[in-house]
Amino acid sequence: MSSAALATLVATALASAVEFVEAFTIVLAVGVTRGWRSTLLGVAAGVAVLAILVVVFGTAIATFVPIELLRLVIGGLLVVFGLQWLTKAILRAGGAKPLHDEDGIYRSEVALLSSEPPVPASGMDWVSFTVAFKGVLLEGLEVAFIVVTFGASAGMLGTAALGAALAGLVVLVVAALVHRPLSRVPENTLKFVVGLMLVSFGTFWAGEGIGIEWPGEDAALVALLGIYLASSLVAVALVRRAIDARGVRAARRARVNPMS
Repeated sequence: MSSAALATLVATALASAVEFVEAFTIVLAVGVTRGWRSTLLGVAAGVAVLAILVVVFGTAIATFVPIELLRLVIGGLLVVFGLQWLTKAILRAGGAKPLHDEDGIYRSEVALLSSEPPVPASGMDWVSFTVAFKGVLLEGLEVAFIVVTFGASAGMLGTAALGAALAGLVVLVVAALVHRPLSRVPENTLKFVVGLMLVSFGTFWAGEGIGIEWPGEDAALVALLGIYLASSLVAVALVRRAIDARGVRAARRARVNPMS
């Protein structure tokens, strides 16, 4: 396997794993609260829709859009999308934003489902089906986006889809073993890494789309990744410093005005 194919496989697998963990939390809450038959049917329907979207849009984009335009547009989209993930990860790592709480999300979903009408004695439980379907579809749309963009830009749609499928399989196996929300998965670290990869690939492909000839060709990706990593670590340090300074100022005000 080439280095480009391996990078595509790893990037799509890591990104997909984050979304699969979040989708599993919803599905587990529905299945435990209301039963598994209709829940799993909803999951299957959501996966089928996502697979169709990946095949149809991925094939159409790769077939009909010129590669230079494709890489420019998709590169730009990946930079924007990756910066969103990276910004959240930086704020969470710096302590300015709370970490994602899968246990809390699970409890919230269970509470909401408990207030729904009882499960019917026979036939389809449409509440279970709909909640599971929406959870898989909404979380999976980001997976589909990453698979299509990475696969089409690199000419490796199959490799990107394989990465997502492997991530889904790993999450499914782990979930079956622990049968509880996967709260110990280092989700913020995964989002940090994936955000860096998305931004780096996006910059690389957008540059190629406007005619930039990167020094060292694919090796330039490593340099871009290093630059973005260093910048992100500096950003984390600045966020922590700002929070510490705010805490110091608050403590000083409390000492000056103890009755306030």
